[in-house]
Amino acid sequence: MLVSPIGFGAFKIGRNQGTKYPNEYDLPDEGGVRRLLEGVLDLGINLIDTAPAYGLSEQRIGRAVSHRRRDYVLSTKVGETFTEGRSTFDFSQRAVRQSVQRSLRRLKTDVIDLLLIHSEGNEQALLQDTDIVQTLRDLRDRGLVRAIGLSAKTVQGARAALGWADVIMVEYHLQDRSHAGVIAEAARADVGVLIKKGLASGRLDPTEAIRFVLETPGVSSLLVGGLSIDHLRHNIRLAETIDDKTADS
Repeated sequence: MLVSPIGFGAFKIGRNQGTKYPNEYDLPDEGGVRRLLEGVLDLGINLIDTAPAYGLSEQRIGRAVSHRRRDYVLSTKVGETFTEGRSTFDFSQRAVRQSVQRSLRRLKTDVIDLLLIHSEGNEQALLQDTDIVQTLRDLRDRGLVRAIGLSAKTVQGARAALGWADVIMVEYHLQDRSHAGVIAEAARADVGVLIKKGLASGRLDPTEAIRFVLETPGVSSLLVGGLSIDHLRHNIRLAETIDDKTADS
């Protein structure tokens, strides 16, 4: 499964409540979402990351670009939902299976490429004391999911996932390098690494931040959100510059 160096984080097309972004924003209308997602794919971004906790994001992706399903790798999550302005968590087998069925319907697809546990932070207990990993394995064996993993909040949780995950998602940027060791371990274990919040939720300059993340060995893709296709185009150019210099060296 090959992913572009820059992936699209689809949070902002579905949710603008309870966010960690420094500035408020309005949700785009359906036409704006369609133009944005079509533009994302046309730019060569082939990874779209979403979650039930991202408000309207899943169903908007399904309506806007399901006709181009072969053009992108689709990542979503289980465990967290966001309704009526607040998040709730349920990692039971029943809840996970129901969540996957809802996501398949909303996204208008027969298979989820990447299915990640949407951690609430207590990851070691979650992985050790529940059957969620086996549930994800069963979903993969049934062909509903191609790859499984963890969207981690802690170094310990990310490291614990390396024994069973196909991919992990971690926060990593110039102001938080705590997952550097886990990223290196994942590379040695042939586990994919997706980076979230690589620009510190918009607080870092993209030029330096993108270079820092993508020059880290073992990183598969950096997820970047936003509602501006021009900003995404600029981020892709920065990534291409890094690739060109790496090839030259």
